[in-house]
Amino acid sequence: MLACGFAALAASYLGSVALRAHLDDPAPTPIVYDRNGTFLAQFGTVRDGRTEYGFWHADAPPERVVRATLALEDRRFWSHPGVDPRAVLRAVWQRVRGGSHRSGASTIAMQVARMQHPAPRTMWAKAVEAGTALALTARYGRAAVLAQYFRLVPYGNGSHGIAHAARWYFGKPAADLSWAEAALLAAVPQAPATHNPLRPAGLQRARARADFLLDALRREGTLSGPERDAAWTQLAALRPAPAPQRPPGAMHAILRLQALAPSVPDPSDARIVAAIDLGWQRRIAALLRKDVAGWRERGARQAAALVVRRDTHEVLASVGSVGWRDTPGGRIDFTRALRSPGSTLKPFIYADALRRGLLRPAELLDDSASVIATIANADSAYLGRLPARQALGNSRNVPAADLLRRIGVGRAFDLFADLGLHDRDGAAVDFGLSMAIGGLPTRMDLLVRAYDALADDGVMSDLVWYRGQPASPPVRVVSAASARQVALYLSDPLARLPSFGRYGSTEYPFTVAVKTGTSQGYRDAWTVAWSADFVVAAWVGRPDGAPMAGLGGANSAAGIVREIMLRLHATRPGELAEAGFAAPDDTAPAPVCAGPDATPAAGTCNRTLLEYLPRRSQAAVPTPAEPTIRLSIAAPAADSHIWRNPESPPAANRLILTALAVPHVRQVVWYVDDAPFALADPDEHVAWQLTPGEHRFQIGLPLRPERSRAVRVVVE
Repeated sequence: MLACGFAALAASYLGSVALRAHLDDPAPTPIVYDRNGTFLAQFGTVRDGRTEYGFWHADAPPERVVRATLALEDRRFWSHPGVDPRAVLRAVWQRVRGGSHRSGASTIAMQVARMQHPAPRTMWAKAVEAGTALALTARYGRAAVLAQYFRLVPYGNGSHGIAHAARWYFGKPAADLSWAEAALLAAVPQAPATHNPLRPAGLQRARARADFLLDALRREGTLSGPERDAAWTQLAALRPAPAPQRPPGAMHAILRLQALAPSVPDPSDARIVAAIDLGWQRRIAALLRKDVAGWRERGARQAAALVVRRDTHEVLASVGSVGWRDTPGGRIDFTRALRSPGSTLKPFIYADALRRGLLRPAELLDDSASVIATIANADSAYLGRLPARQALGNSRNVPAADLLRRIGVGRAFDLFADLGLHDRDGAAVDFGLSMAIGGLPTRMDLLVRAYDALADDGVMSDLVWYRGQPASPPVRVVSAASARQVALYLSDPLARLPSFGRYGSTEYPFTVAVKTGTSQGYRDAWTVAWSADFVVAAWVGRPDGAPMAGLGGANSAAGIVREIMLRLHATRPGELAEAGFAAPDDTAPAPVCAGPDATPAAGTCNRTLLEYLPRRSQAAVPTPAEPTIRLSIAAPAADSHIWRNPESPPAANRLILTALAVPHVRQVVWYVDDAPFALADPDEHVAWQLTPGEHRFQIGLPLRPERSRAVRVVVE
């Protein structure tokens, strides 16, 4: 029985050692600085209720640090197998004698075993540590065990490992530590709380131990007399810098960086240099706070802003709210919150319609109440026929929704997904034409990346948050010609007339493309703009989604964006404008008739806009002598999914068909599944009996080849 008991004990012991006989590899925790080297934060890991930092790789610990540490912790490290028999015998003899002075017997390898698997200080735990130390040394070698020690050893204040401690306390690599600095750090691990160098009493105790260490190094010949004296002098004056604090106003940006922290560029020096400029971060945070305070009586409670450099796609500032702790919803990062984007998606609709040939640069779009029955303009007014430049510049809802209908609801939904504005959650028919006016929620950071693509000739790149960040290859999402055309539309102050007045919040003394947006009921106010150097976005609203009192993109967020942009360019109103954005290749400027009611009469036009048209076709707007008849289907919407009501009589299960012909014609032919169905005035509603299956609707002109785009409908 006794033999069985010993066998079981031995098996348990060997099993415990075997489970621990490997070198753990904890992930390094980064220290984050802004682009100018100012401290932002450090990210730790929580273990046993404590936050720990460090664990940076240290494959080749500096010679000074090694010598200083071994002189205190394990002088015979290079000769024993992981356990020092002499130290063990000395410790046992001191315990038997019962004297007041007792020395420890833990070697570097035993400390590594304990740091990797902390356990209560019992005889069994000490025995397992000793066995593990022998196994680790035999398996990996002394150099690897020593490197692991210098990665795990605690230096106080949550810091682990010499690489992190050297950077945290002295702001330098471990290889650059002086003898005094190395001695001071070597004095800490024996009792990190007692020898805390950031507290006066702890610093005094750590210096006393470091003094003893320098003497020991002198006695063993590592230091000469003059070297020891110089180290003593420096040690007496040595005071590690106070622990830096996270700056206010950057908490959301810090949390964003923390989400990216697993991608540490260099595990041996896990500093992250963020793209954020803390100076701009603070200035923009102060600006948002001031403006929201001024709009408080009108219901505004929060604001956010994002600034990106165009050439590098780096995020210079990301302010997620106007106050982390002291404002309603302040802990919500509104650069990442899903909100209605209002009209800010319209430029992508125009760009895609231009790319697909569904919109010509000089084409007149109809801003009339009869175009789409379910969409109205925000101001409840209609401007009639407008060139595309003016329709987008005035942010008219009806022409944008009509263009989306030309593209097709499904294709537009996929377009916005390709732009990264949503994750394809839901179906296109759930949003329909409302996508043109804010019905598809998105986030500011995603919106800015998509606008950055518009500014970059249609090529989308990842936003860069820190140096060395892994990035996806750039991808083309919009053609260069259509991206440039949209940039010209949005940077033309004249194209914003009459909806937006001159010299207001959307006009600049240099070339800037600007798009405002306001969601239903003034719940979200947006502006996104880009210049030759920057993309800037701002949002104003409420965390509870309640309406504001008449605060829209043009009279709130646009002012924020303008002030940020002017400060970024160090420009004041009244300075000369720079050259405009590049025009599409193989185009030349030509005048087009501007609205309201842009149709030229008898070759005359009250006002023109300059448009860039293909050189091979410089004709601007067709005259009444040669009319172009545009046919489209107003209802049903493309890609509609319709369910019949089985409880209704068959005659009640009907679909109302609505046509649109510009200019008006007397009759159109309705085609269902490519077969003629009805001949009617385009203003006349036509009823079609619901029939299960997939169907294709078109309209055409009698005895002429013109036909509208086909509309697909599924009936169940």
